[in-house]
Parts: sequence; structure tokens; C-alpha cells
Amino acid sequence: MKSNSVKRREFLKMAGIGFSAFLSGGFRAVGAEGLGRFSALRDVGTLLPPDLNGIRLPSGFRSRVVARSGASPIDGARAWHGAPDGGGVFAQPDGGWIYVSNSEIFGKGGAGALRFSSSGTLVDSYPILENTSQNCAGGTTPWGTWLSCEETRSGQVYECDPTGANPAIPRPTLGVFSHEAVAVDETSGYLFLTEDRPDGGFYRFVPSGGLPDISRGKLEIAVVDNIAGEDIVTWREVPDPLARTMATRKQVEGYQPFRGGEGVIIHERTVFFSTKRDNRVWAYNIESHQLSLAYDLATSASPVLSGVDNLAITPTGDVLVAEDGGHMQLVALTSDEKVMPILQIVGHDRSEITGPAFDPSFERLYFSSQRGSGGTNADGVTYEITYLRS
Repeated sequence: MKSNSVKRREFLKMAGIGFSAFLSGGFRAVGAEGLGRFSALRDVGTLLPPDLNGIRLPSGFRSRVVARSGASPIDGARAWHGAPDGGGVFAQPDGGWIYVSNSEIFGKGGAGALRFSSSGTLVDSYPILENTSQNCAGGTTPWGTWLSCEETRSGQVYECDPTGANPAIPRPTLGVFSHEAVAVDETSGYLFLTEDRPDGGFYRFVPSGGLPDISRGKLEIAVVDNIAGEDIVTWREVPDPLARTMATRKQVEGYQPFRGGEGVIIHERTVFFSTKRDNRVWAYNIESHQLSLAYDLATSASPVLSGVDNLAITPTGDVLVAEDGGHMQLVALTSDEKVMPILQIVGHDRSEITGPAFDPSFERLYFSSQRGSGGTNADGVTYEITYLRS
């Protein structure tokens, strides 16, 4: 496989990325009033010294702690889970929203939720999935559920109700393997999944009856061939998604191994996914089937991003990459070939940044330091970033 068949600038332009829209004035929402505060990241500027929460931010931004592992986020609520990991946000009919976060604890994992009012006040906290194992990342669905991924050899995906009103449902047809993350392409009806193994696969799930029913369907794995100088993906069916006698990736000869699949996100027919062991961010074009590199630490002119992990996306398609270790940064990949840190947590050297996700208005950014300053699963902290200047 040719790893650099398309230059990063060309790829990002093809993906519809325009960083001229995110932090040039803050972060502002897509809608009748245009793009908002977290919509473009072009002129973010240098990061200031750490604030009272130990976070370096651009001028005009502030942080607040919304939850700490082992403590109740609000009076009467259950304690926030340890090792907060992948996260997503869900708009609610009352104008509020819910931030969902996985718990990457072996044997006692799951997912929890923080509910905010329309004014941004934290009003509730509760579990939506319990007693699963090493729930790493996951993904939101267009129909309003959270897909929580277990990162174990026998890992499954659980479909969760972010309101907590309905029990979570295991979805074994999405495969039994060391899941990391999943993203849904509403146009094609496909789901794309990453596998956190040194030789992990990149998967596609095709529902039998279309979305939103993901209880039945076909699991496929990517095979990559170089055709006329371009890396082209074809999909081959995994015979036994439940991996009863053989690991899913081993069932298809010639599958393309990726070195530790991590976050995955979709924007305008392009699937971005990261691989941690070679510090790369990939892009797969759903229509052309072309596979390209958006970032490669080994060849980047600005190698400031390492430990690539969870991904998030701005309204204009700009890619945010959370670092697992590295320099504990959240980094933006820009269309003009810049790799720009937009925040950094200081003093959390044994932690990782997890779960970046925007509120529905793109006025707020949520994420966690999984192990906090103490470096244990019990020391996790979940933050909110907002913009102060008008």
C-alpha cells in the first residue's frame, strides 16, 4: 500500500475542509445565524499559560470542570465514572443537550451521561450502560443513540439511549473484536468501525434493511490495492462476525492491517480514522473508495501531534485530534497544511485527552483527561470550554 498517494492539502480540500471558518472569531453554530464559535480554527493564535484548571487555551476562551471521577457532578446524582473515554453530544427537544462519556474500566465499564439545560446549566447525571468492559470510544447515530465500543478481544458494540430511559442493547452483528470507535454515514447507510490491535482491521457494516435497524446486516473488512498510483479500498465479507473460531480480521485473506485503529468520524462522504502505533490520520472517500493520509508524524513538516486517538469534527469539516499522552494536546489539522494545538492540559503526564465533542450550537467543547493529574482511573476529569469574547 502506498502511504502518501495524495498530499495532505489536496486530500483535505477534497474532503471539504476549510479551517478559515473555526476559531477566527471563536466557536459559532451552523444554522440560520451562520457558523459559530467552534466553526473555524484559522487564527487561534498561541496558547496562553495554564488557567486555574491547568489548561492552556487561546485568548478569549475559558474552561470549567463539569465532572470528576468518583464525585457526584450535582447533588443527589451518582458519582461520575472512572476513566472517562469516548464521548458524544445529543440535542434534546427542550433546547438542552446530553454529553455521553464511556468508562474504560475492565469488567466494570459502561457509559454515563451529563444533561445540560438550554442555558448550559448541568441539571442531571446518570448511567446509560453498566457492567461492560473497557468501553473505549464509540459514536453517535443520526437517530439519536450512542454506540459504545468494548476494547477487548471479545468486545461488542452496545446501542445506548442517552436519556437513560431504555436499556442498552448489544449489537453482536457489528462484530466481536477489540472495538475502538464507530461512525455512521447516513447517506449510504453504512457504519465504519476501527479495531484497536497492532494489526487491526478497518470495517464496514451494511445493515440488511437500512438504517436505523442495525440488528441485522453484513460485516466487511477493507482490502487495499494500489491502482494507477492510488490506494483503493475494496470490501470483503467477514464470514463469522461473532468470531467463534477465528478472529474477524484473520478470516479474510489479504485484508489491510492498520496499526492500532482509534477514532473515526465522517464529514461529507469522507471517513477520517486514526492509527496510534504509527501516528497517522487516514481518510477514506466513500464514493471513490480512495484511501489517503491526512497526517503522518513521520513525514509531517509540523510534527507536533503524537499519540493520535479520539477525533472530532467542526461544521466545516476541520479535524480535531486528541492526544493519548504525547503533549496532552487537542490538535487541529488545517487545510493550509498547519497542525495547530488548540489546547493543552499541563501536569497530566500520565493521562490522555478523550471524548472531544461539541454542543449542538458549537458554542461549547467537552472532553476529558482520562486519568487526570493523579494518573489513575479514579482521577478522571471532564471539562467544558467556552468562548468569552463577543
